[in-house]
This record gives sequence, C-alpha cells and structure tokens, in this order.
Amino acid sequence: MSGMKLKFGVAAIAALLSAGTAGAKDLTFGYVPASLEYPYNVMTAKGFEEAAKKAGVKTVVLDPRGSVEKQGNALDDLLSQKVDAIGFLPLDSVVAESFVDKITAAGVPVVAIAAQVGDPQKRDVKDPYPALSALVATDNYKAGYVSGEMTAGVLPKDRKAKIAIVQGDPAYAVVKLDTDGFVAALKKANANYEIVAEQPTNWTPDQGEAVCQNFLTAHPDLDVIFSQADDMAIGCARAIEAAGWKGKLIATGGGSKLGYDAIKAGEMYGSVCTRPLLLGELMFKAMQEAATDPKTPKGRFVTYDMPPITKDKLDDCPEKW
Repeated sequence: MSGMKLKFGVAAIAALLSAGTAGAKDLTFGYVPASLEYPYNVMTAKGFEEAAKKAGVKTVVLDPRGSVEKQGNALDDLLSQKVDAIGFLPLDSVVAESFVDKITAAGVPVVAIAAQVGDPQKRDVKDPYPALSALVATDNYKAGYVSGEMTAGVLPKDRKAKIAIVQGDPAYAVVKLDTDGFVAALKKANANYEIVAEQPTNWTPDQGEAVCQNFLTAHPDLDVIFSQADDMAIGCARAIEAAGWKGKLIATGGGSKLGYDAIKAGEMYGSVCTRPLLLGELMFKAMQEAATDPKTPKGRFVTYDMPPITKDKLDDCPEKW
C-alpha cells in the first residue's frame, strides 16, 4: 500500500474528523513544527489542535525554533511522554529519515507534514518514506506547475522572456519541487524564456525584498519574478514599487491574508492556493487513523486541490492565513 494517494475536498473534512473517535479521550498526540516564527507553520498547528479538540484528543506542541537539533530533542521528548502518535514538519528532509526510524522503532505512528522525508533527489513526493504512516503535504510539484501555467500565459510572444526565481530555503525539498513543476509547465507551453537569476532566502519578506532589489538592479528588463512563497513575494512587491518595475510577480505557496491583499491591490499578479490549516486537520486525521487502527497502511500520501489565485478568482482559496 506504499505510496497510496488520498485527496480530500472541504466537504469531506468534517465527516472525517467526526468519525472513529471512540476512545479518543484517552489519546495524546504530539506535534513538532519546523518553527512557529512563520504564519504558515502556526496555521498547521492551529488546524491540528482544533481538529484534536473536536475529537477529544489531548495535544502537545513543541517548537524547535528552526533548529534541526532541537527538533530531534523535541521528538525524543514526545517519545518520553509516551504520546500515542507524532506529527512533525521536517527541517531537513534527509536527517528526518533517522527521526522517523527512531519513532517507528518505538512503536509510535509518525506523520510528516508539509515537507518531504528522504532525499528529494531520490524519492518522489508521492512515494513517501515507507516508515511514515503518512506524508500530509501540498503537492509542491503541482503548485509550481500551476504557477508555471500562469507565467506562460503572461510572457511576451515576440521575444525570449526573462524570468528570475526567488527561492525558499534550499534545505527544504519543496524548493526543488516548486522549480521543477514551474519549469515543466513552461516547457509544456513551449514558452520562449530564459531563467536569468535564482537566489535562495529564509522564507521571509525582508529577504524577498533584498533578493528582488538585486534582481531588478542586475536585470531591469525582467518579464516575470517567480516567488516560491507569498511571504517573499510581499517583500518583493516593496522592491518592485521602489524600482517602478512593470513586469509580473507570480508566486506559489499562496493563500495568506497579505498575499490576498497584494493580489487584490494589483501588487502581485497571482499565486497558488495552499492551505496550512487544512493540512493540520489532515495530519491529525492521519495520526488518529494510525493510532486507533493497527491495520492502517503506511506510506500514504495525503494532499488537496490547489487552484490558482488571481484578481478574479480570489475567493477560490478559502484560507487567508
């Protein structure tokens, strides 16, 4: 059953969360996000805790504050507390393998959320690390692909277009997946383009602004800037305004309140709907299934639909995190 793919629509979530709660009051689940410094991660924790509260399950959330070492210690702490299931947002996809192996060896179900476990160069996101009960994640390749489709639609047709990419933290597998999907969509559209600049960030608006300043100084004739998250795009929009640039800013990892406002105001052309609150709910459900039914298969991939967000489709993405 490894690699089983599950996709949930909004209507199914309430029924899933209300089902199979017998004995739930005796359960305690732990969650270790990457860092609660970021709104996206905060929303995953909120979705997890709200779903657990509805089901009568106790929760423990430990914040490693962006440290891989602290994340490992937090997971050990949860094991010592004898929680019934563990969820975590991996800070380092490769190191995360050892975390999962240790938790599994202790007989505790473990679910990864939002980020891949295992070397992304060797493992497809839809084929989760087999020791995981589930990987609950945005299909980032698909998210990048949707951004690429939007980009292909706005590129000039009479010449080779110039594109720059504001990347996330390269330690995250989603960075490569976003770029791979983005490029695949452009190639399928037979777009005439060149990626003239790429630069990593730590996912923050300030770094997004700094990177875009660099891009626009070195390449003032850019046609599109692709940001791998709303957060950097918000900062990038400030640099764009200061430079008076007239190209298109397109992001993925969208759906935030600030991103919504930026698209509405015309500061950003479009983004792709990502739903961290829903991911937190789905992580809880995957943990609940594994903790209450020993026959639950491992290696499941759980995801959701990701529509594009443009000025005329703002309400297609219900979360505004």
